[in-house]
Amino acid sequence: MTIIALSTILTAIKAGVAIVGVGKIAALPFLIAAITYFHYDQFDPENKNTDQKTLHASYDFIIVGAGSAGSVLANRLSEISNWNVLLMEAGGQETDISDVPIMSLYLHKSKLDWGYKTEPQATACQAMIENRCSWTRGKVLGGSSVLNTMLYIRGNRRDFDRWADYGNYGWSYEEILPYFKKSQDQRNPYLAKNTRYHSVGGYQTVQDNPYNTPLGIAFLEAGQEMGYDIRDINGEKQTGFALYQFTMRRAARCSTAKAFLRPIRLRKNLHICMYSHVTRVLIDPDTRRAYGVEYIKNGQKQTVLAKKEVILSAGALNSPQLLMLSGVGPKEHLEEKGIPVIHDSPGVGENLQDHIASVVTFLIDYPISLVINRLVNINTALRYAIKEDGPLTSSVGLETVGFIPTKYANQSDDWPDMEFMLTSTTTPADGGTQVKKAHGLTDEFYNEVYGMVNYKDTFGVFAMMLRPKSRGRIRLRSKDPLDYPLFYHNYLTHPHDVNVLREGTKAAVAFGQTEAMKRFGARYHNVPVPKCKHLPPYTDEYWDCYIRQYTLSIYHYSCTAKMGPPSDPYAVVDPELRVYGVSGLRVIDASIMPFITNGNINAPVIMIGEKGADLIKYYWLNPTTKRRKRSMDVAYTIKRDININQNCSVT
Repeated sequence: MTIIALSTILTAIKAGVAIVGVGKIAALPFLIAAITYFHYDQFDPENKNTDQKTLHASYDFIIVGAGSAGSVLANRLSEISNWNVLLMEAGGQETDISDVPIMSLYLHKSKLDWGYKTEPQATACQAMIENRCSWTRGKVLGGSSVLNTMLYIRGNRRDFDRWADYGNYGWSYEEILPYFKKSQDQRNPYLAKNTRYHSVGGYQTVQDNPYNTPLGIAFLEAGQEMGYDIRDINGEKQTGFALYQFTMRRAARCSTAKAFLRPIRLRKNLHICMYSHVTRVLIDPDTRRAYGVEYIKNGQKQTVLAKKEVILSAGALNSPQLLMLSGVGPKEHLEEKGIPVIHDSPGVGENLQDHIASVVTFLIDYPISLVINRLVNINTALRYAIKEDGPLTSSVGLETVGFIPTKYANQSDDWPDMEFMLTSTTTPADGGTQVKKAHGLTDEFYNEVYGMVNYKDTFGVFAMMLRPKSRGRIRLRSKDPLDYPLFYHNYLTHPHDVNVLREGTKAAVAFGQTEAMKRFGARYHNVPVPKCKHLPPYTDEYWDCYIRQYTLSIYHYSCTAKMGPPSDPYAVVDPELRVYGVSGLRVIDASIMPFITNGNINAPVIMIGEKGADLIKYYWLNPTTKRRKRSMDVAYTIKRDININQNCSVT
């Protein structure tokens, strides 16, 4: 092993301090920073992308947001050598800390995170400070693929067929499956043999975790005991249990920046402009055509022009904000904020969907879980750096997934409504430091519920509801683009969601009582949560109260600029992702989902980026199609104006 230069270690330690700060367990980020700097920066053949200091006055395409969709778009559009592409990102580079899988929660509320919070609401997140849910979003090259838990789940066939049935031609499962495969480099040889669903050689590495605790296999056995098969949940069917797959490479995070941008860093026709906060899209009010963007960099307001298209890939929270700041959104709201209305689009910022989960914790008798005071040592760090193995490769303990139907789903249909995220570490495993902070828990709640089990061996079941019927919304706080928007989650406002999450939570408790888990001495951590003590324990009334306390967003914000046919006045983009009422402008990110998918959404967003790039290429590289679609643009705009005037009710 090469001797690590002292200056290299010091550089990495400074990076670690800058990201996560100095806390009670500061030795861990220091140690990991040094090792990862040595192992990955010194020997990674794909160096990081550089910030373009001088921009052209105009580009063919301007992409706003370098996240899970934007990075894909930048790669695919710049494949056309005579197209000049500009990718704009409000944040900067990934860090050595963000490469280490187990460190993902240390990135929450760091400089890589927008650090959003929802408005206080009584329906959920009552255990959080000020009743506000923490909404983590990546402000970094690679976006939220740098902060997430790297889970690779495509969703269910029925999700995409539902999109198509809704009037979105080209988005059925069979039509989008090739785009999942196009980006994939499947490293599990058993799964790779199934070429119907998997492929190798794509930019995005997908692999099994090289390390699992004994709990990982026990979770599978418990699933079988409950009557479910072990299967490839990204294959023919979804219902069942599996070890998670991750967007990892060589045991380190493989963000979309690492996957799609670093390999093409030498392309002359792609410029990447970091630390550039786009404040609005420039739209001609007479022609209603997007022709550039305004942005702030180094404290200076600047503009850059687009000859063909502006593409918003800023995510489901920021893309609708930018549309509204640019004059595209609900007319009354824009007028209230003093923003000139370019196009009245009442669906912008509406239809917000997210996955939420209740948290169920079990104590066990054996020292096999991931407890922070067993991770802080030189042996685990060296095992990670040299062997690319060990507990530091764990994605916050997530090992196994189970997709199950509650009694509110059709039991004979392969469209489960509950995902069990099964983890070998839980909230108190770090003694109330980073997990508590990342989730925004109050001291009162944490101390009363978890204080007595700090650093104890535990496992957890996150019972995640998959198809919520509650709908949130986003509104501007003001017309100042630097003001964070108002986020209303509206979790559990629909009775169906309360019913499903209650049943999922009860099923999670039953999961921990299987023989497979009992052999580890598993017992439910049955401390009543503070605001529910007055209710009889473990009744439906108690669980209804419980799920409103420690309600976690799984950070899958989506559907806020939904795709739909022109007959739907609340559709923001058409099935080719063009913004209704404005030419030269598309949205390509999680915003466009009409309905959230069954599972973690990073893989579907990458797919949306792949398909969106092909839609753009087809439009601009086929003159006949382009002329036909220009006439369709006019017809769609006229038809939408008629629809909005005739019908403004939600369908």
